[in-house]
Amino acid sequence: MQNSTLPFAVSPLSGLSHAKAGVLASLFACTITLFHRLPTGTDMLRLTRILATHGLAIALGFALGIFLLPLLTAPPPPTDAEVASSSKLASFNGMFQKDLPGSDFLHWGEGTISLSAQQISFMGSLAPGPDYKLYLTPELVLTEQAFLAVKADSARVGDVRTFDNFILAVPPEIDLESYKAVIIWCESFGEFITAASYR
Repeated sequence: MQNSTLPFAVSPLSGLSHAKAGVLASLFACTITLFHRLPTGTDMLRLTRILATHGLAIALGFALGIFLLPLLTAPPPPTDAEVASSSKLASFNGMFQKDLPGSDFLHWGEGTISLSAQQISFMGSLAPGPDYKLYLTPELVLTEQAFLAVKADSARVGDVRTFDNFILAVPPEIDLESYKAVIIWCESFGEFITAASYR
């Protein structure tokens, strides 16, 4: 028996499960119905208001989720005593400051960073965010564009998962003497957080 379903209607759903295909079909049908029943005049203004307020609520929820999720999933930070103990072994030190050209009220760091051949420790605070990485750079960079220009020549030390103090192990193949500065970088969004010279 010949299949009566049209090819152009089937092909976009061919890689989907029946459940997903059903959801897509329902959404498509609802969209068509909405366009056929669009109100006019006062009703249209009311609909526009509803769509705008709901859109704003969704956008705010998404932004809050990005901000809060790293805080909710962060492990306990090292104590001040643990960071102080690690920093005693440091060969180099630097300072993160809030008022850097690439920082803003959502992307900043403030505190002392200490580097030894085995560990990099930080005592202070970072603006919370997702997917933070610590890099060593061949020179001090203070903006996103400046870091992207030297990223290929930089060394990624590891993930920063806490925002009040952290301690990272330095991979054995990384030589601190080959670099001059440190940067905290948000990998997911390509955002500069903070940076400091250490030698």
